[in-house]
Amino acid sequence: MSIALGKLLAVALGVGLLTGCASRAARPAPSARAEPSTEGKAPRTYLGEGLASYYGPGFHGRKTANGERFDQNAMTAAHRTVRFGTCLRVVNMENGKSVEVRVNDRGPFKDDRVIDVSLGAARKLEMVEKGLARVRLYRCKDEEPSSAFSIPLQALPG
Repeated sequence: MSIALGKLLAVALGVGLLTGCASRAARPAPSARAEPSTEGKAPRTYLGEGLASYYGPGFHGRKTANGERFDQNAMTAAHRTVRFGTCLRVVNMENGKSVEVRVNDRGPFKDDRVIDVSLGAARKLEMVEKGLARVRLYRCKDEEPSSAFSIPLQALPG
């Protein structure tokens, strides 16, 4: 009887060890989190938070990383990794102001910053006086990105 008990104990120990080594359910990556839905609006993909800065007068009229001319009054931004043309919602966590910007440049080039917005966007976020603001970034919409090869949709008559 003690041999049977020993085998049972060995099997139970083996199952316990195997269970302990099994992979755990993965948590969704931070980029998969969504902003809570508001009435009638689709959730937005959360991209992160950190410090935002702005740029303007010294760069006005110069070419951006995507080749267009920088307009300090336009609603544009520089981001390190987001695809050019992507619309981002930038929310100032200090005052609740938000703005939608289009990524057309690369940056910021300071490690502690997550985005550089144009002077026009900084004005809407009410961050010009301080120069920096703590922000959250969201994609404007959760939709398929368009490419240079996408066919524009035609308006239907009627």
